Amino acid sequence: MHDPLEGVTEHGTIVTGVGRGRVPAAFEPVLEAVVTAIRSTDVSVYVYGSVATGMARVGDSDVDMLTVGLTPDNASSIGRDLSERFKDVCRAVEIAAARASDFEGDTDEAYGGRVFLRHYCLHVAGPDLHAPLPQYPADIRAARGFNGDITRHLEMWRQQLSESCHPTDLGRRVARKSLLAVAGLVSVHDATWTTDRETAAARWAKVNPSLASDLQTLVDWSSGDRRAGEQEVAEAIDGIAMEIATSFAATIGLWG
Repeated sequence: MHDPLEGVTEHGTIVTGVGRGRVPAAFEPVLEAVVTAIRSTDVSVYVYGSVATGMARVGDSDVDMLTVGLTPDNASSIGRDLSERFKDVCRAVEIAAARASDFEGDTDEAYGGRVFLRHYCLHVAGPDLHAPLPQYPADIRAARGFNGDITRHLEMWRQQLSESCHPTDLGRRVARKSLLAVAGLVSVHDATWTTDRETAAARWAKVNPSLASDLQTLVDWSSGDRRAGEQEVAEAIDGIAMEIATSFAATIGLWG
């Protein structure tokens, strides 16, 4: 769900609508259950996405969690259990597992992680790693930190398609990642900041009218309004997704 408060401050830094007071009451039991299931005060727990910005809708939204210090296996297991337990509240409980070292160093990937942690993640429990982090500029480096791996995904998608990955699921992943890269392109082009896929697609279609139809297809795949076929996904990977990746590499750059 679009965060209407996302943008740029008068000082040129990123601002979002993430806030503890904005978490809808219906989702509070889910957050509490995640913390209880983790059973460790040493694990940092965050919520991000529509729940963190107050835009989540009961029954339609995912509960997206980031943990630092939890193993991937435990994260997956807890997510599966709580998705079943709270299926009347949310579509799924998705729990990502990261390490503290993922946010350290001067690489674009680590920088992007710090930007995400600072501006998009709401602290729920455990050590708060984003407390000492500054407000980050809405600039090319932030855009590159979020999506500078776009060409790596192109190769991964081709491999997955050759392995008979379900085309609808793959099409949604292609669409979401590609449109997030489009949001980076729009942010740099317009000297603004957005991660909203649909808004970015509409704006980029005005900048590049020849891409309008393909961008709308990605929006439809991303939202689930349209199911992707295998041939369509193959054409999108080597077509619109490649076009976006090429523009991103030329304008913003890729991870080293």
